[in-house]
Amino acid sequence: MLRTVKPKNARSKRVMQARESKEVEDPRTAIFVKGTHTGEKAGGVMKELMALKRPNAISFSKKNTVRPFEDASSLEFWAQKNDASLFVLGQSTKKRPDGLTFVRMFDYRVLDMCEVGVDSFKSMVEFKTRKATPGHKPLLHFASELFDSHPRFVQLKSMLVDFFNGEVIDSICLAGIEHVISISLGPTPPSLNAATTTLQASTSTDPAPAEVLPKVHIRAYTIRLLASGTRVPRVELTPMGPFVDLTMRRHQEADAELLKQALRRPKVRKQDVEKGLGKKRKNLEVDELGDLRGRIHVGKQNLDKLQTRKMKGLKASRDDMLVDVDEAGEGGSGESGPEEEGGERRKRRRAE
Repeated sequence: MLRTVKPKNARSKRVMQARESKEVEDPRTAIFVKGTHTGEKAGGVMKELMALKRPNAISFSKKNTVRPFEDASSLEFWAQKNDASLFVLGQSTKKRPDGLTFVRMFDYRVLDMCEVGVDSFKSMVEFKTRKATPGHKPLLHFASELFDSHPRFVQLKSMLVDFFNGEVIDSICLAGIEHVISISLGPTPPSLNAATTTLQASTSTDPAPAEVLPKVHIRAYTIRLLASGTRVPRVELTPMGPFVDLTMRRHQEADAELLKQALRRPKVRKQDVEKGLGKKRKNLEVDELGDLRGRIHVGKQNLDKLQTRKMKGLKASRDDMLVDVDEAGEGGSGESGPEEEGGERRKRRRAE
């Protein structure tokens, strides 16, 4: 159990306030820890991942005896001391050679873990091409349906998004996108292929074999924007490195109660709700200029009984009345009796 530290001066109080939970979190800091024996492959992959994670990366140079699946007290201590929420542990043993363990923290406690094995590795140095600027947000591309359906790969996708995701921004310049990281799976076994799983289940009577997870391929490319003759530039990808092939190993799922706390969102302020954020209200929307607009539904109106305002400008003039009388006389049968002629004369006299 970690003890609660009370601030002794204004400086330590500001530091503790900066570490409190926020509506928009700061970029996640990752700590790279070496085990008692890391190995050449695992150590090289850790250096390449740290180069992609900079400047939000901390490296421990000394070797440490860490077994995260057995005891995570050291990780919780380091997380609170360095205000970090991600760990990458490199450990190579006879049973599990060239292993990397991704650990995600919440409130300085271990949320979940995922261990992978490095099969092959190609460094950035082997690619004589332009490299991305440290600190720029990459584009992440996940090329497999298993990242949305299989629980193991859903967890891995969530970890990699948290690992490579930098500062939260509202907009981004097109020229500021310098590199893309592609994560793909292959080869996918028939037992995990959605197109063949239903057919095999209906035709086969043998029990299902043990699940074999496909390998994870991580590739990094730089982006070049070339002229295309239109407003949309032509995009070319150039290999930048690193190229890493991983194999899925052990994992630890997140505790249900701790995961519920980690996914909890703060209440949105009234001003943000009026601007269109938070829970969407009925018949209200915010336009491109940020103005709140609403729609009002009314019943069907009977315009025949509509009471308009009486104005002198809307009354008929004397000339209009004379013209109406003349038109009424011309539109008759053409034969007017003495009574009708006398009536028309009286109307004209009154009008005059």
